[in-house]
Amino acid sequence: MVAFVHPGRHRVAVLARHGLLPIEAGIVHRLFGQARDAGGRLLYEVVTCALEPGEVRTDTDFTLNVTRGPEVLGEAQTVILPAADEDYGERPHDPIDPALAEALAFVRPEARVASICTGAFVLAAAGMLDGCRVTTHWKSAACFRAMYPHIDLDPDVLYTDNGRVLTAAGVASGIDLSLHMIRTDHGSAVANEVARSTVVPPHRDGGQAQYIRRPVPGPERPATARARAWALANLHLQPGLKEMAEQESMSVRTFTRRFCEEMGLSPGKWVSQQRLDRARQLLEESDLSVDLVADRSGFGTAASLRLHMHAELGVTPSAYRRTFRGTASGSPPPDA
Repeated sequence: MVAFVHPGRHRVAVLARHGLLPIEAGIVHRLFGQARDAGGRLLYEVVTCALEPGEVRTDTDFTLNVTRGPEVLGEAQTVILPAADEDYGERPHDPIDPALAEALAFVRPEARVASICTGAFVLAAAGMLDGCRVTTHWKSAACFRAMYPHIDLDPDVLYTDNGRVLTAAGVASGIDLSLHMIRTDHGSAVANEVARSTVVPPHRDGGQAQYIRRPVPGPERPATARARAWALANLHLQPGLKEMAEQESMSVRTFTRRFCEEMGLSPGKWVSQQRLDRARQLLEESDLSVDLVADRSGFGTAASLRLHMHAELGVTPSAYRRTFRGTASGSPPPDA
């Protein structure tokens, strides 16, 4: 995981193209535009640009008046490409539009670049996804594979993070990816506050499934809600599959099936995510020793916590605390 933290306000540029899905551009402005440090200072400046300043057609019955041109991309630390309704054609290997290629040439080599939904087609055409694990909307996966067979596409996840290059599957996962980038930059406290203000879940792991064929039950209580609440309250006890199934009076087999149907991932994967989230929260917001953080988040030992954090985040607990305690409090992290 790479934290992109810069002096002053971090500039996020959104590239609006004809056929824009306006909700995806709005997500970026809404989420990044609300992020503040402990002193209430805005952490990001979000700007919108187009290939040419002027009216940009959307996929709705209104247009956007965009006053900035593509040179704005060269001034941004993060560049985000929402989807447009003409991101890919019927013929594989169509060359990228020259005006679009010229615009992307403004992007600085060190900038972070992200796509939402079929915006991934643009990054792929520009050669920016080579060597990356990426995602796009599941309905577009077959077309993407036909056009870019050399790129590692995973159509079953919400988003991917390759460090400098990130991709999100669709509208809702654009929210998840934006919160993930804010959390990477400034820690869970800042991202969670943005999520609360926007009334969205604070965290969905990128590896969660895009599409769950059987929806979560509506008015009635979800079948595994009691087990999940119990597990969250007892992470320090290292809850297992058998104990969770007992909370719902189900067999392990039935519980596992119902859990996957509701959550889009296995109970074990879900518990691992919750443990890691709890450990990150404690490292950011408390002065507990690493041993106590490991105990209270269900990892048992500091060695186990270090192993899991390094595998998932690429950092040790101590390094994570030094970085994100400083960022969340408004002070720059070491070596930022």
